[in-house]
Amino acid sequence: MNRLKEKYLNEIVPSLREKYNYASIMEVPKLDKIVVNIGVGDAAHNSKMLEAAMADLEVITGQKPVATTAKKAIAGFKLREGQAIGCKVTLRGENMYNFLDKLISITLPRVRDFRGISNKSFDGRGNYTLGLTEQLIFSEIEYDNVVKVRGMDIVFVTTARTNEEAHDLLKGFGMPFKK
Repeated sequence: MNRLKEKYLNEIVPSLREKYNYASIMEVPKLDKIVVNIGVGDAAHNSKMLEAAMADLEVITGQKPVATTAKKAIAGFKLREGQAIGCKVTLRGENMYNFLDKLISITLPRVRDFRGISNKSFDGRGNYTLGLTEQLIFSEIEYDNVVKVRGMDIVFVTTARTNEEAHDLLKGFGMPFKK
């Protein structure tokens, strides 16, 4: 069993249950999934950019990404409906915990001048979004093979009903929030 899953069951569940007075263990919020998304604006003109971003995402997450398409046409961006403009991976179960463990213990500490992640990126329904400016902070990415430095969004979807519950859940996993 994964280290973080064990920590969730043995430490986080009892502490959250005590703090919020949950009647049942099923009421305790849990991490449902992690979605990692890379937007590739240049993919409209150059399909190699999308392939490179998908390769990077596969190396980072260990799972094959899915191409995301434009929902509607935007003439100003020379974008047609249905055109591939990014890629994403949805991590659940064992892969999710492995990725979270790697993110918290290896990747985020590697960021230069890192002072913690923002407390304000919750959506009001217990989900948290973390934006990264470059994929190079992941140790699996080789600098020489990078076609273009790209940012990405990492969305932590929880079953928490409020931001406070989700904050306490992620804090329990060891997310380095700002003080």
